[in-house]
Amino acid sequence: MTHLVNQHAIINGTRIAHGIHGDGAPAVLLHGTPSSSYIWRNILPALVGTGYKVHVFDLLGYGLSERPQDPAIDTSVTGQVTILEGLLDVWGLHDAHIIAHDIGGGIAQRFGVQSPERMRSLTMIDVVSFDSWPSKRTHEQMQAGLEKLIKANDVEHREHFREWLYSTVENKAKLAETAIETYLNFICGLVGQGRLFQHQVMHYDPKHTEEVAPRYAELGKKPVQLIWGADDAWQVVDWAHKLHEAIPGSELHVLENCGHFSMEDQPEKFQPYWPIF
Repeated sequence: MTHLVNQHAIINGTRIAHGIHGDGAPAVLLHGTPSSSYIWRNILPALVGTGYKVHVFDLLGYGLSERPQDPAIDTSVTGQVTILEGLLDVWGLHDAHIIAHDIGGGIAQRFGVQSPERMRSLTMIDVVSFDSWPSKRTHEQMQAGLEKLIKANDVEHREHFREWLYSTVENKAKLAETAIETYLNFICGLVGQGRLFQHQVMHYDPKHTEEVAPRYAELGKKPVQLIWGADDAWQVVDWAHKLHEAIPGSELHVLENCGHFSMEDQPEKFQPYWPIF
C-alpha cells in the first residue's frame, strides 16, 4: 500500500494529510466518498510525467486526515471548500488546475463560482451535480433509516460496504486484488464505522450542489472537461450530459467499460486528457 499523502497541515484547527508530487504547473486533486486520495494513485504518475506539480489531500474526516469527534465541525461539501482554500495558502498557490471526482466535484463547483480567479481549469470525473445525489441505492437506505447500519457489528458493516464498493466498478476482480481492503479499512472498525456516518453519510445532501447549479454557466469562463464512466451506476451518464449542457464550451468524454470509480477500472484511458488544456 502506497499512500500519496505524507505531510500534515493544520487548517482551521484540524489536521489535514496532504502530499506534493512532481514539478510544473500546479494541479490539485479532490477525491470523493467513500474514498480518499488513494484513488488517485494510478492517475498521479501520468500527470507528473506530463509536467504537473500534483497536490493531493484527504478531505477532512476522510482517509489519513483528522476525523474530528466534534459534530459541530463541518465536513460537508460546503465545509470542505474552506479546507481547500487553506491548503492553497499552505502550498503557496494563487491558482491551480482542479481535478475532482464524485463529491469532490461539488467542492470544486462551489470553489469555482466563488473564486474563479483561483482556478486555471476544471476537470470533473463522475461528479455529483444538481440533485444527482445521493445515488438511488443510498437514498433508499437513508429513507429506510440508517439505524441498522450504524449499529451493525463490524463483520456485517464491512460486508455491506464491500458490496457497496463493488458497485462502483465494472472490474470487480481487479478492485478485489488491489484497493478494496484499503477503502474498507478507512470506513470500518472502531473509528471508521462511526466516522463514516458522521463525516460522510450524514452530509449526503444535494443542497450543496443545488445552491450553485444556477451558476454552472460561470464555470465555462475557464476550460472545463467532464470525464465519465459509461457504466457509472452511482452518477449515471445522463447527469454528465446535463452538466455538459449547463457549462458552455465544456468538453465531455465518456469512457467505455468504466463505472463510478473509473480511475480504478481503467486508469490508462485518462492518458489522452493530460496535459489538461
